[in-house]
Amino acid sequence: MIKLPQDVLALAYLAAAALFILGLKGLTHPASARRGNLLTMGGMALAIVATLLHPAVRSYGWILAGIALGAIIGTSIALRIRMAAMPQLVALLHSFVGLAAVLVAIGTFLGHAHNSRVLLAELFAGCFIGAVTFTGSLVAFGKLQALLPARPLAFRHRHLLNLLLVGTIVALGVQFVLAPTLATLVALTLLASVLGVLLIVPIGGADMPVVVSMLNSYSGWAAAATGFTLGNPLLIITGAIVGFSGAILSYIMSRAMNRSIVSIVLGGFGGAKPGDAVVATAASQGYKQAAVEDAVFLMGNATRVIIVPGYGMAVAQAQHALKELTETLEHKGVQVKFAIHPVAGRMPGHMNVLLAEADVSYDQVFEMDEINPEFASTDVVLVVGANDVTNPAAKTLSSSPIYGMPILDVGKARNVLFVKRSMKPGYAGVENLLFTQDNCRLVFGDAKDVCEQMATELKAAA
Repeated sequence: MIKLPQDVLALAYLAAAALFILGLKGLTHPASARRGNLLTMGGMALAIVATLLHPAVRSYGWILAGIALGAIIGTSIALRIRMAAMPQLVALLHSFVGLAAVLVAIGTFLGHAHNSRVLLAELFAGCFIGAVTFTGSLVAFGKLQALLPARPLAFRHRHLLNLLLVGTIVALGVQFVLAPTLATLVALTLLASVLGVLLIVPIGGADMPVVVSMLNSYSGWAAAATGFTLGNPLLIITGAIVGFSGAILSYIMSRAMNRSIVSIVLGGFGGAKPGDAVVATAASQGYKQAAVEDAVFLMGNATRVIIVPGYGMAVAQAQHALKELTETLEHKGVQVKFAIHPVAGRMPGHMNVLLAEADVSYDQVFEMDEINPEFASTDVVLVVGANDVTNPAAKTLSSSPIYGMPILDVGKARNVLFVKRSMKPGYAGVENLLFTQDNCRLVFGDAKDVCEQMATELKAAA
């Protein structure tokens, strides 16, 4: 049985870590994302092989069985999962990392001597962070999968309760380090599991993209804690990379939403209910409906069209139909651009991935700050299921749970065509005031079917 010397093993881990960092760099832009994925896959393959050749590995039976089972489950999920369900899959995978950290910590406690307080502190950290990540990610998965109510489930004095839980967990952690027992470790793990639920349950749908990226950060710290427990430097490095990158991404997204990341994490936002005035206004003023033919006429005679994709596009898998529509419009001499809000969809980069899947040119895709000044001079904006990120209530209605969040200024365009399946509000649960504006018309139907009909009608009119 071949075993790697410690210096060769360290070199392999260093190379794997370098590939992870280079891969993460590649993921910062859609054009280099594929290369970034390949680099990280190579780094993971190298890390697995090096770990299998670690001198501490005595047999491969259970290890290979676990790898085979994981490969079967992972491949099955990858082949079946729709892009629309990717956010909840990410949340579920985060929960696995947290659970793994807890199991490693408890397993290490049961299999090792307890004469090192440093190790005991590492076990405490692994159980604490891992349990919060596990249950918090499961709640996020439940909300995204509609197994739990998407609305905030807030209650009085929740912050005080959370503070008491944290204090109790820390006190049990100190007791565990000084006088280690399995009962203490299990007790603090259970309390941390309850804390994970209580932290995520009060957070509403409007803040869920930030929550997913924050849980990504938690999973990284859980992995780093596991690395310390196992004495694995690569796991420490990769866990720290994931932890810091997830935290930075959460901060960037919270700024894009004009929210305090501390308040989001503590469940302080997303808890307001839409005011009765909003619903009454929408009901009394009504909305204007447009047929596909009307939308085709407006876009076919336009000079500039901006398409705003949202979660509705993801659900309908309409990105390929939008690509066809874009090519048809460009063939008629219409300039077409795509506008992406930082938190469109249910996870960071959701829309970018879908558009890249449909081979939409990166040069046509613009972020909110780049595209917002252009709406006022645009003939037609086609919104495909992007409710909350286009809602003027974020600027005008202080009682709205999305108040203060920067939005795409689609309402400034000459004409707004909004593709919707129904009048159901967006994930934040608030009515979109855009629907009552004079320049907005709603096109009802499945996003994919509607966009395909638009492309067909445009070709016929050419």
